[in-house]
Amino acid sequence: MKRMMAAVLLLCLALSLAACGESDPAQKSGAPLSIVTTVFPAYDFARQIAGERAEVSLLVPPGAESHSFEPTPQDMLRVQESSLFFCNGGESEAWVEELLEEQPVETLMMLDCVEALEEEEKEGMQELHEEHGEEEEGPEYDEHVWTSPVNARRICEALCEKLCALDPEGESLYRANLERYCGELRLLDDAFRKTVDEGRHSTVVFADRFPVRYFVEEYGLDYFAAFPGCADDTEPAARTVAFLIDRVREEGLPAVFYIEFSNEKMADVICEDTGCKKLLFHSCHNVSAEDLENGVTYLQLMWGNVNALKEALD
Repeated sequence: MKRMMAAVLLLCLALSLAACGESDPAQKSGAPLSIVTTVFPAYDFARQIAGERAEVSLLVPPGAESHSFEPTPQDMLRVQESSLFFCNGGESEAWVEELLEEQPVETLMMLDCVEALEEEEKEGMQELHEEHGEEEEGPEYDEHVWTSPVNARRICEALCEKLCALDPEGESLYRANLERYCGELRLLDDAFRKTVDEGRHSTVVFADRFPVRYFVEEYGLDYFAAFPGCADDTEPAARTVAFLIDRVREEGLPAVFYIEFSNEKMADVICEDTGCKKLLFHSCHNVSAEDLENGVTYLQLMWGNVNALKEALD
């Protein structure tokens, strides 16, 4: 697979150079920057900071699973021809490393903008490495860094610096957009802190994968979940469901969470058994085609999480 991908990439590069000749940064010709992003948070952050001075595109299709995404030759060309490739990095985007080794391109990885946390196998969580017979090769890092608004601010600050270096003429716009957007992120951060401080509970249960470790670490919440954030969609063992049911009962929790694009079956079972309600906590990893078309933003999704958290901690 790796040899095939490398061969395809080399072919794409040859075609690109033949078609385009010498490549120039977009801003030299007066055209806007071209920013190619892999996941929705990067896409939306780029829209917010770059504004009208960039054409921003999303590589992973709406609703697709980024952990299993494989770029097409066209996707690779889009990356190579971009002014900036803004990706997440990490194991879920392992193809990025090979692509950049073949032909470097101006890149910013969100994982490089923050302090990464190792994946955690919490009590009661289904241990996927044992089930699949895999041996860990060093630490695995949680890649969902944007789920903390504080991290989102750090990522946007790094993005702004990168854009200013690429396009000095747009610096005043980029910095003004950053100041505005960071102000909105601080309001969101304050709302989450107020919600946690005023909540009767300090534990959340995810009847699903758990892609929000950075979020709970930032706000001092304890949690229980069925699977780590990077787990493949899989059926939970009966003991996993039973464990989460016991946690909901013992803590007296009014709600359990599921994440976007979940089948919600595990949440339904727990709710039927305990009488609690199920609530969506959107990780913002990806959005539906309809939401993307309607211009949904990271902030809108996260404010929805504020309201859901209020119910879950009440």
